[in-house]
Amino acid sequence: MMNPIASHGALTDTERFMFESWGYLVIPDVLGEDEVRECLEASVRIHQAAKTEGFGQVGRGYESEAALERLMDHPAVLPKIRGLYGDRFIMQSGWNTKQPAFGGMGGWHQDGSGAYDFKKLSFPYIPLLQLRASFLLTDQTQPRMGNMELVPGSHRSQVAMPDSIRKEKGDLPIGHVICAKAGSVLLFHNAVWHRTFAHDGDYDRYTMHYIYSPPWVKPSDRLQNSQSFLERTTPLRRALMGEFTRPDAPYGANYEAPPFED
Repeated sequence: MMNPIASHGALTDTERFMFESWGYLVIPDVLGEDEVRECLEASVRIHQAAKTEGFGQVGRGYESEAALERLMDHPAVLPKIRGLYGDRFIMQSGWNTKQPAFGGMGGWHQDGSGAYDFKKLSFPYIPLLQLRASFLLTDQTQPRMGNMELVPGSHRSQVAMPDSIRKEKGDLPIGHVICAKAGSVLLFHNAVWHRTFAHDGDYDRYTMHYIYSPPWVKPSDRLQNSQSFLERTTPLRRALMGEFTRPDAPYGANYEAPPFED
């Protein structure tokens, strides 16, 4: 199976073409074994604290777990975000998901807001409003390991997925099951049709998702930023949390870009 494999760091012209064509990229070996273990242990702790049962999704784990916080501006990934958005964007949310052992197929969907359909914002294509970087924290080198399944290029489709497929959680012959080892990152457009694939293992599968958006999009994992987190984190991460001064509201003029190292 073909994979749109990307390198670490800045977005290349070839990677931009692949992303625009398929709607996603796979970045291997972003995290080493020790980093994966630390992030996995942190994931287990936050789900235990939240008492999730079955499939679980917990936000704001980066506030209490340093290993997860470091992923927010990872140098192998953040330059890709800049390449697609430019220098002005926020981290809209950070969600840690758990698919339980022997978990079944998820439902097909596009990311977005249930309160306002992203399709209303642009024609003929849904715009890029949520760019997701998914850090795989358990092995997914074979199908049926809790992988993500996506439909390549579906972010450009002007036809919705048939209701019959969605209702039955049916298969599509063009579905692409992402097979990658722990420590890899899947970067994808909100409008790509996707679902969680079945998980046959006797262990829980964990993924840390960071979602980046234009600066005027409201955060979805928090009503307000934690002041204690802002006080102890880095200036760049504060900026990514949306802590910047607007010279003119609502965004009638520019604001100072986040303090990227370059």
